[in-house]
Amino acid sequence: MQKTWSSQVNKNFNEAALNYNKSASIQKSTALKLAKICSHHSIKHGLWVDLGSGTGLLAKSLEDLHPNQYVVRLDNSKKMIEQHSAKSVKQLWDLNNGLPMWPTKPNLLASSFVLHWLNDPQKQLNEWFNSLSIDGWIALAIPIKGSFPEWYEAAEKADLICTALDLPSYDSLTRVVPQQSILYNKIEVIKQTAKKATSLLKPMINVGAQSSKKEQLSISDWRHLLSFWPISNNDRQVSLSWSIQFLLIKR
Repeated sequence: MQKTWSSQVNKNFNEAALNYNKSASIQKSTALKLAKICSHHSIKHGLWVDLGSGTGLLAKSLEDLHPNQYVVRLDNSKKMIEQHSAKSVKQLWDLNNGLPMWPTKPNLLASSFVLHWLNDPQKQLNEWFNSLSIDGWIALAIPIKGSFPEWYEAAEKADLICTALDLPSYDSLTRVVPQQSILYNKIEVIKQTAKKATSLLKPMINVGAQSSKKEQLSISDWRHLLSFWPISNNDRQVSLSWSIQFLLIKR
């Protein structure tokens, strides 16, 4: 199952690569926020890697805020890697296989909207921590359990399964690293609104984030579910709320 799942995730991201940035509004804002959090701390120059870099939103934000530091872009999607400029340092790699052997230990492993796509997020995070240089950092942004309450509510009322990806819980990530190493740990709830729920869900498909381990709904089931989506305000708009955990961990 895991091999098939990983292959499906990779296929979806490859297919979305060319148009990814047009629909990745939440990924863009999250990458910029994470890079700004990093800029408030003294992270040593050296090997900085954007793990699961996609089109490079986080790597670029980090480089813009740290002009003398380049960031290695590492991703399992060949098409995503091809979106980067020729002068970028790129590495094609499947994070489900752990981390590559670099000549030096990383001073920063940064990752945004990636860890939840891996087969064992907690195990991977623990390995990332142990691979850091002394005084090395992990900067992480990840959607967590508690996201998409509107979607879950609609599915329950429609008596259908919610096909959203099961996300790691807040505690499950912080448990795998020493507590004293966690220097920043905040959850931000971001609420997207639109006239129709399909306008909120479509960007997930456009960025390749539609993979689910649950059985997919038929078109008629989707119509039924969407008819139960809660109306969130007086403008008759609907919303989709993301809970995003920002973590800064120092070894």
